[in-house]
Amino acid sequence: MSERPHDSSQQPDAVDPFEEIISAETDRDPDLAVIEAGSRTLRAQGGMPQTDVPTRPADPALDKALREVETELATRWGETKLEPSVTRIAALMDVLGDPQRSYPSIHITGTNGKTSTARMIEALLGAFELRTGRYTSPHVQSITERISLDGAPISAERFIETYEDIKPYIEMVDAAQEYRLSFFEVLTGMAYAAFADAPVDVAVVEVGMGGTWDATNVIDGDVAVVTPIDLDHTDRLGETPAEIAVEKAGIVKQDATVILAQQPVDAAQVMLKKAVEVDATVAREGLEFGVVSRQVAVGGQMLTLRGLGGEYPEVYLPLHGPYQAHNAAVALAAVEAFFGVGSQRPEPLDVDTVRKAFAAVSSPGRLEVVRRSPTVVLDAAHNPAGARATAEAVGEAFDFSRLIGVVGASGDKNVRGLLEAFEPIFAEIVITQNSSHRAMDADELAGIAVEVFGEERVQVEPRLPDALEAAITLAEEEGEFAGGGVLVTGSVITVGEARLLLGKG
Repeated sequence: MSERPHDSSQQPDAVDPFEEIISAETDRDPDLAVIEAGSRTLRAQGGMPQTDVPTRPADPALDKALREVETELATRWGETKLEPSVTRIAALMDVLGDPQRSYPSIHITGTNGKTSTARMIEALLGAFELRTGRYTSPHVQSITERISLDGAPISAERFIETYEDIKPYIEMVDAAQEYRLSFFEVLTGMAYAAFADAPVDVAVVEVGMGGTWDATNVIDGDVAVVTPIDLDHTDRLGETPAEIAVEKAGIVKQDATVILAQQPVDAAQVMLKKAVEVDATVAREGLEFGVVSRQVAVGGQMLTLRGLGGEYPEVYLPLHGPYQAHNAAVALAAVEAFFGVGSQRPEPLDVDTVRKAFAAVSSPGRLEVVRRSPTVVLDAAHNPAGARATAEAVGEAFDFSRLIGVVGASGDKNVRGLLEAFEPIFAEIVITQNSSHRAMDADELAGIAVEVFGEERVQVEPRLPDALEAAITLAEEEGEFAGGGVLVTGSVITVGEARLLLGKG
């Protein structure tokens, strides 16, 4: 790991293919380099146990109590209504005794890939016998997914207990502030309190939006991870990658280590400038670490990764797509940095432990196969960059002869860019909408889809169950063995609701 600029005058090692491979990778369109789409098909066992998405509690009384907490949280500002300040969350942390200071943390920002990267970091840390807390958003099906201990979402009982424990302090802060704590701020407070109560050895924390004024940014991450920055939430974060990077650079703290995924040049410049200002050490994908090689394998891919301490060959990752390989490289470098590899200790991490951890990774709702014959795949891509990566991964990982899309998107997203990214791979598209108040009206979305796909390729089914049935029927027209498939995408909420309808949870 180094802050020295790359010296292009040095002769490359003739027997080391790393520089040649990295050169090929970094010449690609950065939008396609490391994007989250994720996957979860066949996976090897080992490492920290990863659970699936939790279901509703079977006990009626417990389910009722959880719903009451969810109802109370729903009365607060939603995640899309923000006041750019950490004043309220800092006040809550203060009255709680600053629980977020009781453990070290790895803080993750970026546009796409955050949740999958967080899951990989969590799996690696767990494989090295550290107790972890993970805070990610949004959830696919259950609100309890957002707060995990030791690789598993906290139980409904613990979620309720944590809320009830800090509720008096929440009300105290509400009374003293101009605005009440938001939904996301309360959940962040709950996560930090739960991690301190466990207690955890390390917290893996994903920002909700941006960085500087994100509610999670009351921690001082020992390691700051920046996944690829692209255009999303432009009305709040900025209209260029560089402007967005200014906000996201807020998680880079004094003397931290920054793990920087491949970025647009202007975004990378912003991040490097911030690192210099706070005397942070930087490790850059493509220079200090990266993907040496990758091969498509059954249920995922086989990787050789270059970390901060050396190479890690024959790493099986049960997720599809080049972006997930890059996410793996970023996650590995983050964990190496946390353990001091490349600075305090020269030797790499134990390769067998690394292999065991990656083989156990899952990422629900990211290219997740939930049905066969025809194959139905769920993917939470919700912006153009994520959609382009998903389209690329589908072509690489699946051999569909005819793919039907089911798309329900949020009204505040670049839906035209999303649809244009999927147009080359969808034979037909079924437009629908999810139950969220943020959902774009199906007819409005269909109007844009007709402009992108042509009227003959667009079907409208406002109810998601009807849309799924229509898409499966269209895919079955290919015949049982012809390779028709369905991809449900456009929103995490759409994916979560489809997951329930298709019997997952």
